[in-house]
Amino acid sequence: MSAEQTSSTTIPLTVLTGFLGSGKTTLLKRLLDNPAMAGTAVIINEFGDVGLDDRLVEKVDEDAILLPSGCVCCTVRGDLTRVLTKLFTQHLGKEIPPIKRVVLETTGLADPSPIAHTLMTDEDIFRIYQLDGIVTTVDGQLGLGQLDTQFEPAKQIAIADRIIITKTDIAAPADIARLEARLRALNPSAEILRVIKGDIAPKHLVGLGAHEPAIAGADPIAWLGADPKPKRDTIQLSADESEHVCSPGCGHDHHHHAHAPHDHDHDHAADGAAGHAPHGAAGHDCGPDCDHNHDDTGHLHGIKSFSLTFDKPLDGNALSIALQTMASAYGEKLLRVKGIVSVENQELPFVVHGVQHIFYPPDVLREWPKNADGTHDKRSRFVVIARDLDPAIIKRHLKPFLGDPIV
Repeated sequence: MSAEQTSSTTIPLTVLTGFLGSGKTTLLKRLLDNPAMAGTAVIINEFGDVGLDDRLVEKVDEDAILLPSGCVCCTVRGDLTRVLTKLFTQHLGKEIPPIKRVVLETTGLADPSPIAHTLMTDEDIFRIYQLDGIVTTVDGQLGLGQLDTQFEPAKQIAIADRIIITKTDIAAPADIARLEARLRALNPSAEILRVIKGDIAPKHLVGLGAHEPAIAGADPIAWLGADPKPKRDTIQLSADESEHVCSPGCGHDHHHHAHAPHDHDHDHAADGAAGHAPHGAAGHDCGPDCDHNHDDTGHLHGIKSFSLTFDKPLDGNALSIALQTMASAYGEKLLRVKGIVSVENQELPFVVHGVQHIFYPPDVLREWPKNADGTHDKRSRFVVIARDLDPAIIKRHLKPFLGDPIV
C-alpha cells in the first residue's frame, strides 16, 4: 500500500510552494500532462498562469476544468476552505472524475503555514483532507541571492518536507553546492532533489506521506533531522526518471551545457548587466583576491534548528501542556517542531509534529528507532526549527514540565 493510500477516509493534499520564478509553473505543466497524475485535482491561482487553454477537454464550471491527462484543475477564488469543500462536493456528486489526491500551488510570496493550519484545525476539512507534504521549489541560479535578501523563501524552505532545486542544468556546480549547504542549514530533515526543465515523476511530488507515522518510523533520525552529520544525499533526477545520488564527494558533472537558449521561466535581467554576478549571488566567481565571506550558512534570517534529547520517559499530560503552552507563547517563531517521544506507561513511542501555533494529534510508531548496534533507542528527541528564538528559552520553558534535556 502506497503512502497516499494509507487512509480510506481522507484525500492526501500536497502543498507546492516556492519563491517567484523558482520553476513551480514549469513543474506543474509537466505534471499536468502526465497520465500518472490522473485523479489529481490541482488548485492554482489562475488558469492562464500555466497555459491550459489549448489543453482544455471540458469546463466543469467557472472554477474547474478537466484536462486530457485526467487531472481536474481548479482556481482559488477567495477562501481556500470553500474551494476544498466545493471540490469534494463535486467529487461526491460525480461532477468530476474521482479525486485520489490534491496538489495546491501557492503564490511565490505565500506563506504555506496558514494552509497547514487550515488542514489541521478546520473540522470539516480535517475529516476530508490530510496534508501529504509540503514541497518547495528553489531556483538553482538565483536561490542564493534570494535567500540573502528575502525572508519568504527561507521560511518556505524551513517548513518543507521536500525541496526541489530547479534549473540545475544552467547553474554552476559550485553554486548548487553552496545552495544545498544553505538549504540543509535551514532544514536538516528535508529531502533535496535536483531537476532539469521540470522533468520530474509524479511520485516525487505526490504520495509522500510525509506526515504519516509510518514515514517517521522508516528512518526516524532522517525524519527528525537530528543527526549532526551530513544528512540525506541529494538526488539528481533526469528526463528518463532515473536517479543519481549526489553525495558530498560526488564527481558527477551537473553542469550539462553552457547557457544556451532554453525555455526556463526566469528573468535574465537578474543575471547582471555585465554578466558578472555580485558578491554573494549565484554565478559569482570568487577569485584569489575576493573578500567575500564564504560562510554559506549565513543569511539565514535568524532561522536555526536545534535538538533536544531527554533520556527518561515523559509524562503524557505534562508533555501535552508543554507543547500547547510553547506553541501559544512562541508560535510565530516556531516554524516547525518534530519529535519522537517516549511516554510513561506506553510500550511504543509517539510522533509529535507541529507548525507554528498548531500541533497534530500524536501518532504511535510501530517500533522504536534503532541504534547502530541494533538496540532500541528509547530516548525522547525533538528537533525545533525556529526564527529569532534562543534554544535556551525553549529549554527554560520545557524544564518545569519535562525536566532538563541531556543535550
